Amino acid sequence: MRLLTAAEQRELDRLAAEVGLPTRVLMESAGAAVAREALSLRPRTVAVYCGPGNNGGDGFVAARLLREELGGDAVTVVATAREKLRGDALAAAQAWLGPLVAQAPSADLVIDAVFGSGLSRPPAEAEAAAITAMNEARTRGARVVAVDVPSGIDSDTGAVYPVHLARADTTVTLHLPKRGLWLYPGAASAGRIAVAPIGIPRALEERLEGPPCELLDEQWGRALLTPRDPNAHKNDFGHVLAVAGSPGKSGAAALVIEAALRAGVGLVTLAARPEVLQAALPRVPEAMGFPLPGSGPLGPSDLGPLREALRGKTALAIGPGIARGPETAGLIADLLAALDPGCACVLDADALNALAEHRDRISEWLRRAPVRPLLTPHPGEFSRLTGEEVERIESDRVGAAARAAQRFGACIALKGARTVVADPEGATAICAHGNPGMATAGAGDVLTGIAAAVLARRSGAGGTGERARLAVLLHALAGDLAVRRTGQAALVASDLSRLGLSRLFRRWRR
Repeated sequence: MRLLTAAEQRELDRLAAEVGLPTRVLMESAGAAVAREALSLRPRTVAVYCGPGNNGGDGFVAARLLREELGGDAVTVVATAREKLRGDALAAAQAWLGPLVAQAPSADLVIDAVFGSGLSRPPAEAEAAAITAMNEARTRGARVVAVDVPSGIDSDTGAVYPVHLARADTTVTLHLPKRGLWLYPGAASAGRIAVAPIGIPRALEERLEGPPCELLDEQWGRALLTPRDPNAHKNDFGHVLAVAGSPGKSGAAALVIEAALRAGVGLVTLAARPEVLQAALPRVPEAMGFPLPGSGPLGPSDLGPLREALRGKTALAIGPGIARGPETAGLIADLLAALDPGCACVLDADALNALAEHRDRISEWLRRAPVRPLLTPHPGEFSRLTGEEVERIESDRVGAAARAAQRFGACIALKGARTVVADPEGATAICAHGNPGMATAGAGDVLTGIAAAVLARRSGAGGTGERARLAVLLHALAGDLAVRRTGQAALVASDLSRLGLSRLFRRWRR
């Protein structure tokens, strides 16, 4: 499902008008959708707060339709700026025919139609007072239904105006969801998201300029990960070489190789110093080991052994727990250039930190790989790779990931609450799943293993971008299923592989 920016929604409205669907018609459909959602909650009384724009017009339509169902005294309307009403919003307000009040009486359902997707300034004066009144009503037990976007949320980035932010129990988003509903901190105030078609032809989306941002959900992932053929062979599902772990961090290696196996790869080999193999392989007896002679950080002397280890492999996973030194980044660059045609790669953790020490060469080095690499940084690693401040990254996660993907010529999975995936062509996706319990040591190592397994498959999903999206979704869904057994505080990274993935694949019959 595509996620829209405010500009894309405005363009769709314009295109709809060109094909005979003017805004006033769409407003009636939007208001009717909000009214249906409100009636499904069986309210006795409703207070509708309407702003001066088209979002307010949607609210007036909903109020009119609700009054026809509930009776004249059951619905009240507060217009925050009636003198500013113009055009279609004014026409909708005139069709309301009921009184406008300065302060709504107590109601058991509140409709937030103050600001929609076009909010570009902090709420003030009457609008700010309306948001305060809606939040106070919710505190007293009223349910809040927001029209399109809760007032106070930036619909593109999920940024909020915290002093004046409406908190909804349900958001009825019109035609398609807006990006900010799925990005934190705004997502925390959106409640349940109900997508309401309002008559805009889906074919018009093809006329939008720029690459789409998609929502990754379970239905999409299940369709992408097809069942195994009855006569499948382990080689059909690829062979991952994991370069992970170091003394004191053998657990990272174990998490990567177990995750890759449980995500369905046919074969896994761990390349590491002998002491790491001795600690990690007994925990995952299905994996094979390839000793890297010597000791200390990875460097040029490891290139020959690693090239030997890569023979016949279909994916490389490198980074979790490795010891890095001043020459580690150069080794990674040479290793990428030495990959066989068709061998994919995922870089995480200290592989990314090593590259970040040579920021001006990252793009050059990554483009040496025969298959577009996948990078899986958390915001701190992303900041070191790009030089952008974490605050800027988090304020626009989709934009930040898209910029980095284009800059480096690689796919980027920017980890965190609602992981964002971007490819160099500008296409992006937001994962709809995941939970705070996954903020635990080793969860990123599990994602690295899952991603390597998905990239290693010889058939199935398309290029690196699509496979990266699938890996992110599998990781998040595994976390959601595992946390049902453990609770958030007790969740550990290995639960994602052992509990989450197994439950997910049983549910999908994969």
